[in-house]
Amino acid sequence: MLRTTLRNVLAHKARLVMTALAVCLGVAFVSGTLVFADSSAAAYRAAASKNFADVAVTVTPKDPPPGSAAHQRTSVLDDALVRKLTDVPGVAAVRPSVDGSAVLSAADGAPLRAGKSWANLAAAYVPGKDGKDSRYPLVKGHAPRNGGELAVDSGTAAAGGFRIGDTVTLATDGPVLTKRLVGLVTTEDSRVVAGGTLALFDKATAQQLFASPGHYTGIDLSAAPGTDQFALSDRVGAVLPADRAEATSGSAQAAQQAGYLDTLTRGYTKLPLVFAGVSLFIGSFLIVNTFTMLVTRRTREIALLRAIGASRRQVVRSVLAEAALLGLAASVAGFLLGLGIASVLPDILSTAQDTLPNGPLVIGPRPVMAALGVGVGVTVLAAWLPSRRAAGIAPVEAMRSADQAPSPGRSRLRGVVGLVLLVLAAGLLVSLTGAKDASVENLQGAMLGCGILAVSMIVLAPLLAGPVIRLTGRLTGRFGVTGRLARENALRDPRRTAATASALMISTALVAGLAVIGNSTGQALDRQAAAGLGADYVISTRTPTTGIDPAAVTRVSGTSGVRTAAAIADSTLFTGGKVQQISGIDPAAVDAVMRLHFLNGSAKDLGPGRIAVSGTLAREHGLSTGGRLTARMGLGQAFQQYTVVGVYQDNPVARDALGARAEVQKTGFLPGSAQRILVRTDSGATSQTLANGLRTAVGNNPLLKVQDRSELVHEAAGTMGNLLVLMYGLLAIGLVITSLGIVNTLAMSVSERTREIGVLRAIGMDRAGIRRMVRLESLTVAAFGTLLGLVGGVFGAWAVGALANGALTQYSLVLPWGTLLLICLLSLVIGAVAAVVPARRAASLSPLRAVAEA
Repeated sequence: MLRTTLRNVLAHKARLVMTALAVCLGVAFVSGTLVFADSSAAAYRAAASKNFADVAVTVTPKDPPPGSAAHQRTSVLDDALVRKLTDVPGVAAVRPSVDGSAVLSAADGAPLRAGKSWANLAAAYVPGKDGKDSRYPLVKGHAPRNGGELAVDSGTAAAGGFRIGDTVTLATDGPVLTKRLVGLVTTEDSRVVAGGTLALFDKATAQQLFASPGHYTGIDLSAAPGTDQFALSDRVGAVLPADRAEATSGSAQAAQQAGYLDTLTRGYTKLPLVFAGVSLFIGSFLIVNTFTMLVTRRTREIALLRAIGASRRQVVRSVLAEAALLGLAASVAGFLLGLGIASVLPDILSTAQDTLPNGPLVIGPRPVMAALGVGVGVTVLAAWLPSRRAAGIAPVEAMRSADQAPSPGRSRLRGVVGLVLLVLAAGLLVSLTGAKDASVENLQGAMLGCGILAVSMIVLAPLLAGPVIRLTGRLTGRFGVTGRLARENALRDPRRTAATASALMISTALVAGLAVIGNSTGQALDRQAAAGLGADYVISTRTPTTGIDPAAVTRVSGTSGVRTAAAIADSTLFTGGKVQQISGIDPAAVDAVMRLHFLNGSAKDLGPGRIAVSGTLAREHGLSTGGRLTARMGLGQAFQQYTVVGVYQDNPVARDALGARAEVQKTGFLPGSAQRILVRTDSGATSQTLANGLRTAVGNNPLLKVQDRSELVHEAAGTMGNLLVLMYGLLAIGLVITSLGIVNTLAMSVSERTREIGVLRAIGMDRAGIRRMVRLESLTVAAFGTLLGLVGGVFGAWAVGALANGALTQYSLVLPWGTLLLICLLSLVIGAVAAVVPARRAASLSPLRAVAEA
């Protein structure tokens, strides 16, 4: 049986290549993603290890307890502690550091890495006895010597377009600063290696910005030769104030930093894994279909094996062994292809503002085992049903035709199971649409419903093939005899047609569903971005911990062309275990910069202890004008009762609740500062000159954004970018695997119908007619899969999208007709292209040889 299995593999290698390619794609994405993840983590660890290579112990301050006195909140890391640590046995050198965060503006004014505080590293250049800081080797210029000078690393200079002598604009956490660039350095800091920026100040300036004069944010200690860093860490910890500072070994610090960066960038591996899952799922249909056709083709062969003594178990093992060999070959090829994917992923996923580390590929046991497990496992699992069917062939089948129609009982059972699953899926999805709540539980239920819907469509596909193909066959019938023959060929074996079309059906359903959800969500975000906004410009912070100082608000108000500039303070509102958002504004400015539709009450009575709430918050707590809400505004505050002075329709500008700015401003991340400025112009118009004036008024601060209404809409639409990438990626994968399936099916179909094609040629059909017949058959199969996929995808998108209406009030179902039409055209093109080789092969058959073939 083993020799028979090997001969079967070699005998059908051309047909199995198509199936192996589908498995190869999935394995390549899985193994490539895992190798990429391991290699990136190793690169981060290597960078962190270099950064802490000469650091044995790091001393950092502990967070003071809430409500502690002012002297307790001051860092204990000062020059006195530095001198004390120098005397600890085993300490070779003590190097204090002052670290913080600073966002730089590039030469063209664009902020570098704004909004990602971990990537905007700022530090003090602290020279040692030799006048150099070993952490930041100088490559050009000199180190900063006073408050007006700055040094950056070479990568930051390249990204920002900086040169020695340039004036650099930056911000730490407040007003804009300008410094003269005097030096370029290199660094092994893993945060910078991961694509971050680095700004270096002199020690006094850094202390003023990130600590306090004479104090530090950390102290690095190097060990004398032969000193164990963990023992040194214990000795250092013994001399520190236990409640105000702690000591950490350098290796632990490096591992912690590498792990932190690995967590931040872990999302990069999710998209390739999604593609891998889709490839393997869709490819499994191709595997099932291929082995089903092979078993059908070899009915007499298997029956003869059974007649000469082969048991059912041997037949099953023979087919599964054939699948395992195929999966093994595909896994090896897929793993090699995956190495190529892993090598280019850093360049594909990196941008000018967000780079990933480069390093050697790390091939561990996990990707290898995953490649073998996934490739062989999926192939063997998909071949299991055909193997069982092969084992059920009785010896007497050797005397019958190879083509056997499925029994009526099996068809009825398939219909019953498919209808039950369809009703179950439809009932679950329809029941969730009434919830309009995008909670995790409801989304999981919707995903389960979509999964059951996909399974029901797969089960019912052979039964739907007849009526659907007869309906679409009216179009192919216009091509005369060849069109009618193509339709009848597609109807000859509905199971085979359905299995071939299932790959296209699933990929089309996924892409169509994502396209509908993406288009509907994108348009809802567009509408919501400007809904409720009466202002013409919005000045906002890029991070929640950044504030706009009152002086900037005053300058904005005095800008030419500005009628009203209303400062908005944002904070949190804790209500019964739920965290809400509250915005503070001067009551007199509400009507000028916001478009609030009050269901009852108004905003004119806002003041201390008096707030307005959104309709959703009012429903959750049963509130109306005059009611009282027990809540806590901001962190560290006490619960108190607030009087509701109005209930307004949900508004993204006003958030969940609206209060007086003087009260809300006291409880924000940065008390006394605002987070947004809503600007109303004299004429209601916007211009580049006015926008530049507003940027000048806020000091061209890279931590702040100045956007008009159209820019807000564009920014909201940009959030759908990942979904569009996913959608088109899934479409490409689905079309590639579908084309392989159609080529495989048609090639085997042509081989089975050799005599039939010979008869057609003998009675007068020319080669062009044969080619046209095969192409139309391919188009019929593609149209069948596309039609079912579109129906299932749109229905699933409607059900899932209905849940978003609770979180996105502007959401409504909007079909992207252009995208759906493009999907249909691409599917039909793939059907036509996939038929080229089988059609040419069919047309090249000699009529006499074909008719004579037994």
